[in-house]
Amino acid sequence: MAITLKANQRKDLKQSVTRELRHEGNVPGVVYGKDKEPVNVAVNSLELLKTVRDEGKNAIISLDIDEGSTVNVMLHEYQIDPLKDELIHADFYIVNMSEEMDVEVPVRLEGEAAGAKEGGVVQQPLYDLAIRAKPGDIPEEIVVDVSELNIGDAVMVGDLKESRKYEITEDENTTIVSVTPPEEMPEEPDLENADAEPERVGEDADEEGAESGDNEENNENDDK
Repeated sequence: MAITLKANQRKDLKQSVTRELRHEGNVPGVVYGKDKEPVNVAVNSLELLKTVRDEGKNAIISLDIDEGSTVNVMLHEYQIDPLKDELIHADFYIVNMSEEMDVEVPVRLEGEAAGAKEGGVVQQPLYDLAIRAKPGDIPEEIVVDVSELNIGDAVMVGDLKESRKYEITEDENTTIVSVTPPEEMPEEPDLENADAEPERVGEDADEEGAESGDNEENNENDDK
């Protein structure tokens, strides 16, 4: 079921007007889709963030533009001000509820791996799984149970059971999660010979060799 979000059409695109919109707690955006003319809109920033937080990034949003035309959209892209940590722009893509589309769905691990209890390290290389589904059949997340994994075990994409409602398009040989052996502690340095005089190399060694050679030559001259 789509979540309704109100939007106002933006006709004045001046920077001063856009700044005022943001100051009032709204975020400017654009609505577009296949064979559709782009429409500039503004939505309440807090309501949009709450919708994405509660329903997920692939949520179907019923965008009510000026309490008139309503379109089903997904939040395609958004921009955040890195200094203020505020949402400053949003792109909404119009979806056809009867057509499949390619999206990425978050992967969440569930349970505590048996191998982790023995010191193993749980690693998750894949956080988002590529699937193909109709907009209304896109899951909010895909849960992977890791409780039975021992050290050396792994779950690959090919190990997942595909739902009838969506097709997994990710490479089946991709690792989702694994339990690796605990890292070995580095060996402690040998302190027994720590105080031993280091072997001299380079110029010092050459000088010592030269002195030794001079002494031998002097001894030979004395013998003569």
